[in-house]
This record gives sequence, structure tokens and C-alpha cells, in this order.
Amino acid sequence: MAKKENTITKRRLRSSYFTSIISITLVLFMLGLLGMLVLNAQRLSEYVKENIGFSIILKENVKEVDVRLLQKNLDASVFVKSTKYITKEEAANELQQELGEDFIAFLGFNPLLASIEVHLYAEYANPDSIQVIENQFKQFEQIKEVFYQKSLVNLVNENVKKISIIILGFSGMLFFIAIALINNTIRLSVYSKRFIINTMQLVGATRGFIRRPFLYRSALHGIVAAFLAIGLLTGVLYIAQKEFKGIISFQDVEIVGFLFFCVLAVGIIINWISTFFAVSKYLRMNVDKLYY
Repeated sequence: MAKKENTITKRRLRSSYFTSIISITLVLFMLGLLGMLVLNAQRLSEYVKENIGFSIILKENVKEVDVRLLQKNLDASVFVKSTKYITKEEAANELQQELGEDFIAFLGFNPLLASIEVHLYAEYANPDSIQVIENQFKQFEQIKEVFYQKSLVNLVNENVKKISIIILGFSGMLFFIAIALINNTIRLSVYSKRFIINTMQLVGATRGFIRRPFLYRSALHGIVAAFLAIGLLTGVLYIAQKEFKGIISFQDVEIVGFLFFCVLAVGIIINWISTFFAVSKYLRMNVDKLYY
């Protein structure tokens, strides 16, 4: 009979530990996703800004040599990330594909001009900087006009600022929720062992001696949960790398390593602190209150 009770008790303990680890894993996974979003927020905003391009429309009779020289000068500028030269014929082909009609056959000539598509670095992709850059470009003799969507530039910059504030606020809120969830999970786990704590006190065990196995086990659970969460995050990163190539990558060793280290540290520290206070609570509690 005693053997059967011991087996049932061990099974319940394993179930309790398993439930605790899974709960903490899911919370750490959520925190990891949040950390991934925060760490890549700057890169996402840079990616969006650097995809805002504008067109430099060239004059009609500009020679090919002069165009290539102009493109080299643009590429050498500190604010230009990339340029692409589009000939009159390439521009006509693109427009024909968009319209679905051969407008050249209808007009009898190609009215389009050659152009250079320019993409700026993210720090220069704001209305004030673009205005200064536009004035500089207009000084080149080969350039007829500089065209870009001013409303789009303003909209992107405003939305990036708003989204950054929202992400920071949302991150702070979820972080506190995650801490509360882990703390409650551990408190429930310690609650189920409150009579064991009381029994150890009755036989003369010191508070430090009673806390020690709980703290060790809690730290171990935090490590296991953290590695499980890191495994899930690795899978998410693998999928995200395929979907958002160039934004999120395993090649960013510093960012990925820092994220995984933070998940491991949070798993251990929060578990340890929550267990310490939960055990201390029952060490100070009167025997009569243990039944409530």
C-alpha cells in the first residue's frame, strides 16, 4: 500500500514539474518573440525607409558616358545606398507591361526619358534630408527633374515613429504580464509543498537548508524551460528568415546570441526570485494558515 502511494506521489510530482516547465517555456517563448520584435524593430524601419526610392529624370540628349559618370558620382555620395540606370527602352517596356498596350506603336515615338532610380540610406530617408539632397541633384547639368512621392515619405516616417512607441509600450506591458505568469506558476508549485516545508521546520531544519533544494530545482526548471523556448524560437527564426530574407537572419550572430542569452537569464533569474519569495512566505506562515 505504501509503495503504491509513493508511486502515485512521484507521478503527481512529475506531472507538477512537467506542467510548471511547459508553462514557463511558453511564457519565455512569448518573451523571446517580443525580444525578437524589439531587437529587429530598428532593422525593419531601416528596411522600409531604404526601399523608398526616387527617380532622377535625365535630359533628352544626355550621352551614355555622361550618364555613367553621373551614376558613379551618385554611388560615391555618403547618403546613396544604391542606384539603377533605366534606359528609355527599359522604361517603355515596363510601362507597356503595366498598361497592357503598345503605346509606342500608337504614338509613333517613345516619349519617355532615361532615368536613374536612387535609394538612400535609412538615416537620410526623411523629408528634410531628401529636400537637401534633391537641391544638390538639381545642380547636375544632366538632370532634368527629381521625382519622389513626398506624401509617402512623410507617411512612412510618421508611422515608423508611432509603431516604435506602440511596440515599446506593448513590450513593457507583456514583460510584466510574463513575470506575473511565471511567478504565479511557481507559487502554485510551492503551495503544493507547503506541508513539507512545515515538516522540515518542525524537525529543526534552518530556513537556508529548506530553501536550497527548492532554489536549485527552480533554477534547473528555468534552464530546461529556457532551452525549450530557445528551440521554439530557433524554429520561428528559421521560418522568418525564409519569409523576410534580408531583415531577419541567423547570420546576425550577435543579435541572435544576445536574444537567446536573455531568454536563458530571464528563465533562471525570475524562477529563482519567485521561488525564494514563495518559499519564504510559507516559512513565516503559521501552521493554522497552511490549511487555507
